[in-house]
Amino acid sequence: MPKFLKKHYIAAPGPTPVPHDVLLKGAKETIHHRTPQFVSILEETLEKAKYLFQTKNTVYAFVSSGTGAMEAAVSNLLSPGDKAIVVVSGKFGERWKEICESYKIDIVEIALEWGDYVKPEQIEKALKENPDVKAVFTTHSETSTGTVIDLKAIAEVTKKTDAVLVTDAVSSLLAEPLKMDEWGVDVVVTGSQKGIMLPPGLALITLSEKAWKLVEKSDSPRYYFDLRAYRKKYPDNPYTPGVNMIYMLNEAIKMIEEEGIENVWERHRILGRATREAVKSIGLELFSKRPGNVVTAVKVPEGIDGNKITKIMRDKYGVTIAGGQAHLKGKIFRIAHLGYMSPFDTITAISALEFTLKELGYEFEMGTAVKTAMKVLYEEVGG
Repeated sequence: MPKFLKKHYIAAPGPTPVPHDVLLKGAKETIHHRTPQFVSILEETLEKAKYLFQTKNTVYAFVSSGTGAMEAAVSNLLSPGDKAIVVVSGKFGERWKEICESYKIDIVEIALEWGDYVKPEQIEKALKENPDVKAVFTTHSETSTGTVIDLKAIAEVTKKTDAVLVTDAVSSLLAEPLKMDEWGVDVVVTGSQKGIMLPPGLALITLSEKAWKLVEKSDSPRYYFDLRAYRKKYPDNPYTPGVNMIYMLNEAIKMIEEEGIENVWERHRILGRATREAVKSIGLELFSKRPGNVVTAVKVPEGIDGNKITKIMRDKYGVTIAGGQAHLKGKIFRIAHLGYMSPFDTITAISALEFTLKELGYEFEMGTAVKTAMKVLYEEVGG
């Protein structure tokens, strides 16, 4: 095979592609973070960020990954010995559990098989059996398995109780509908390198007044992530903010506003459907019991080395996807349709997958998956 100029495409669930206009904003001069000029930009950006969460609550930004916002949620809401329900059905549910353990929280674990999803009635049962629970920690999109929960239905359960509902929306924000205020979700955390279309390095968190009542009572040790300091200092930041990241966030929000959040959600739905239908058309099986529009997790077909799928796609064809995590390594692969993605990015990823599977000896008719994806996309956005 002749060597072609290789272009690189990201079809992994983070970091995701960043629009050029957003990157260019990051190249602007870094002004001092305590000047009125920057504080004005920061306030404008964080006020506009409410749109992403569909909330009227104040949004706070940290220089960290999304995990920092997860830790902030635990350390600010609870005290050592407090009881919390933690849903664990994948790698990032495990992260909630590990953070809670670090802060000596009394955990009521709802443990599920990876690929499964928590039902509202399971949350309701756990709350009835543990009326002293102060928080319920969920993962809106379990990126490790491609699974999305019914967060709206779960909020219907929790808002009737004293417990606050916390959700990791690191990968789901903008890829899945999430209406914080309307649904009654109390705390939402996210990171910059997913649906928001930024490089890694910024975390966002927003809390309801119900959640703030817990923050005021918590005596967990915290310093950098002490939300009381951020609330007191707002719109300024108590510590050095990511100045250029805020420039980029401002530009990204402008792009999202221009597209319209409902259209952003719809775009992710369409790309997700096209990817799922494409892989199924060549005999591949989805891993998740409730697939979402963030990333499609696919079982590696029997007799194929799953680790080679991701390696060949990346190193030979220039398309980066994700493999399985933990015990799923080599058993699944994950194709994202997240953030700055178009129908042609999806077609490119599917075509690279076809080349790779054929090279590894998987039997199917070449072009079938691409044709299926094109058919779905044309039905949704064409003619």
